[in-house]
Amino acid sequence: MISELIAAMFSGVDVDERFIMHRYYSTRVAMVVGMVLIVGWFIYETLVNDNPRWDLFLILMAMALTKVTAMIYFRITH
Repeated sequence: MISELIAAMFSGVDVDERFIMHRYYSTRVAMVVGMVLIVGWFIYETLVNDNPRWDLFLILMAMALTKVTAMIYFRITH
């Protein structure tokens, strides 16, 4: 079902396992880069401006909780 949806989005492009894995890896890398940037920004605001930005901290915690929950879910179901 997912393959058909992706094929409809990229008509004319053959969708195979490599395409799916490249999307998976790129999404994973993007999440790691996003988390590192948010951690850096949070530490910068805390140390330089002496003002912790709790909104950044909450976003970071939501990303971490989503990652851990997905890891547990996939471990149980696969």
